[in-house]
Amino acid sequence: MDKTKSVGASDMIRTARGTVVDSDTLLKQVQTRIWTMLTGKSPYAGLPDDSDKFLRKNVFKKFNMLVLYVDLVGSTQLALGLSVDKLAKIMNAFAQEMANAIAAHGGLVLKVMGDGVIGYFVKNDRSFLTADHAVSCAKSMLHVIQRGINPILSQYGYPELQIRVGLDYGANIAVMYGNDKDASYVDLMGRSMNMASKVQSVARPDQILIGQHVYEMLHPVTQKDFEEISLEDAVWKYRALDTGNLYKVYAHANRGDAAQ
Repeated sequence: MDKTKSVGASDMIRTARGTVVDSDTLLKQVQTRIWTMLTGKSPYAGLPDDSDKFLRKNVFKKFNMLVLYVDLVGSTQLALGLSVDKLAKIMNAFAQEMANAIAAHGGLVLKVMGDGVIGYFVKNDRSFLTADHAVSCAKSMLHVIQRGINPILSQYGYPELQIRVGLDYGANIAVMYGNDKDASYVDLMGRSMNMASKVQSVARPDQILIGQHVYEMLHPVTQKDFEEISLEDAVWKYRALDTGNLYKVYAHANRGDAAQ
């Protein structure tokens, strides 16, 4: 694949896992799963659990990684306006499809937190590819929500969904709370874990934001898809550790197609 071109939804999955799935096929698979769920059956086997295995093997080790937070916009309004059964179906579909996107792009699903999903991509020797995979995952998530999930939800009278996505890069450490290697709770801790959450929190609905360190890792051609944004002092007070300057945030320039 020519790395100088924008990466589309089908290309994103091909680069990460070697699976060839064109955009139309991807959306049909998503819509079939959503339709199956709304008609009373669960098409999901469960969330990917590779992260748990990875963390347990690497307790108290540090890793450079890209962290991705995806959050469902307006979850409080959904909870107030839907029956418990309908809400459960929407939240389940959201979490499962976002987790599927992370896994398909070579990432690990850390956890589901109510209306949010956290994934991470451990840096390898080709760092720009790791960053490209993470950014491609974020773009695929938006594509799946807008063109895969929402058309089916609309047909069944459910409200359409919107998401916010934030990414940041840095060192994190695997931690274990307890001494049982098989059962104690494991998690990740580090600045980029916190910063990815902060970046996501200032995104607009259906917007992808990345931190300065992610932007610097991207291929120059991919960087052209992002524009630095200006944030008010009252909203953004975070500074880069190496320079002390205000930490920059960049928005994906949505040109009308989340998968382009």
